[in-house]
Amino acid sequence: MHNDSNSNSEPAVAFEAVGKTYEPLGTVALRNASFRVSRGEFVCIIGPSGEGKSTILKIIAGLEHESSGSVRRPQRVSMAFQSGALFPWLTVEENIELGLRPMHLPNKKMTEIVRQQVELLELGGLEKKRPPELSGGQAQRVGIGRALAIDPDVLLLDEPFSALDPKTTAELHDDLIKIWEHTHKTIIMVSHNIEEAVSLADRVLLVREGQVEREYPVALPYPRREQGEAFLHIVQEIRKEFFKDSETQRA
Repeated sequence: MHNDSNSNSEPAVAFEAVGKTYEPLGTVALRNASFRVSRGEFVCIIGPSGEGKSTILKIIAGLEHESSGSVRRPQRVSMAFQSGALFPWLTVEENIELGLRPMHLPNKKMTEIVRQQVELLELGGLEKKRPPELSGGQAQRVGIGRALAIDPDVLLLDEPFSALDPKTTAELHDDLIKIWEHTHKTIIMVSHNIEEAVSLADRVLLVREGQVEREYPVALPYPRREQGEAFLHIVQEIRKEFFKDSETQRA
């Protein structure tokens, strides 16, 4: 499943020369950031720490507002955070249901949506358990299920697998691709891992110093072989650009 980011159709998200400055210290998080994300596209944002990746997600989510430029975003956006960000006193069902409550749906409809998410995320048998009883991978699945339950136009993922072991991360990568192919959602994910980004995304955006510096299309079939020649070529191309400043300093 791939989408043409240069399509003439209206994008799901578009940043045009967006700047973000935090007052009163005048800290600049974004400067002249521009990019577009097509409907149904899976885009991964990478870059050094503190360069503006999470600020981009927060602006898309409406948690922050741009200081300059223009942003196009849909009305219904949801975000899944690191480690699920679940409420420990609520059950799996109740955590998934949480985002639905402001929508004032009939109880029968809400129960149906929660059941669908439990099935989609393979959480059957865990409905009555609370977060302390879950593994890290199970908790992250619940967090993604809660984000998907409101049927968002755009799903945002903020380094969702960074706290998990490699085996669980690989399993969740497979699950995420299945969910994406099943739901056709637009997904924008922040990652600190180049291999992860290339494994998952249609396109990788490299953010540096508050700008989208480079874009890398990833036209590889799923599932992607991380040892394949084409895969490694894209990883090395991104890695070279990612670390260019540190290489220059060492030289």
